[in-house]
Amino acid sequence: MKILAIQNRMGIGDMVIFLPYIEAIAKKFNSQITLLVKENSKADQLIRNNEFIREIILLKRSNIKKDYHDGAIGFFRLVKEIKEYNFDKVIIFNSSLRFNLICKFAGIKKVYQYPLLEKKNQNIIMAARNLLKKNFDLNINNDPIIRVNEKEIEDIKKKFKMNNRSKNILLGIGGSGPTKRIPAKKFIELINLCIKNYDCKFFLATGNKTEEVEILREILDKHKDKCIPLNEMSISEILPIIKNCDLSVCNDSSFSHLSAGLGKSTIVLMADTPLLYGSYSSKMHPIIPDGIDEVSHGTNGKELINPNKIFEKLTKILS
Repeated sequence: MKILAIQNRMGIGDMVIFLPYIEAIAKKFNSQITLLVKENSKADQLIRNNEFIREIILLKRSNIKKDYHDGAIGFFRLVKEIKEYNFDKVIIFNSSLRFNLICKFAGIKKVYQYPLLEKKNQNIIMAARNLLKKNFDLNINNDPIIRVNEKEIEDIKKKFKMNNRSKNILLGIGGSGPTKRIPAKKFIELINLCIKNYDCKFFLATGNKTEEVEILREILDKHKDKCIPLNEMSISEILPIIKNCDLSVCNDSSFSHLSAGLGKSTIVLMADTPLLYGSYSSKMHPIIPDGIDEVSHGTNGKELINPNKIFEKLTKILS
């Protein structure tokens, strides 16, 4: 049986969130799944060791410029690509009429999808759960799992001399937007608290945007001897490093999702997005800004994140 799953959300975090639902479908039908995803989901690096996923088709659509699959011409280009696979079923993790029509034009007989045109206020977790329960009688409450090759894990442990005598901590200091990036001074204060109580090594995970690199430099200026920057490494290279860490402290960013997906206790600093994105996994331990009862888009609470609260949570996890 040939099954296609369409997950068109942007970013690594969304891709991680959908892994349990994709794997559940594969197990239900005893068939590997083909994914239609955007390149910035980094799915190719996330699923290298995932036995439930067969291959990836890249969805080339953009909110910035007209891309290969945009517009009317792009519609029929994608129809042609999908039709060549002769899929038996498709599961569409969105309410898009466009994807519904593309799949029907591509000759897929069985199309399963969220209710059409109901995207507004849609809960990313509940929508996926409801789709699988309604159509396949599947109850999904599993945490996402990212698999890493055991040899890669051992090689990284040796390369960075990671051992049980010290605490290896990932700091996810990057973020997709300025309101999600906790200031460097907060991480520096956390590091100060940690090194007073533990023998620690910190791995600084971020991208290479100017603002992110500036946070990285500020931290390195204070604690270069304790920190290892990861900004020049690919996601697939960073995964075994995270797997070797004792825990992670991350902004609401791709690294919080990756860390939790790798089974690591992950303290998620929720400054400006709904709590759901930092609490959907049992491995996630969210911290919200001081004085805020409910965090959401527009909270802009990064200056109110308390390093002492982070350290208290970190101590409980390590004890």
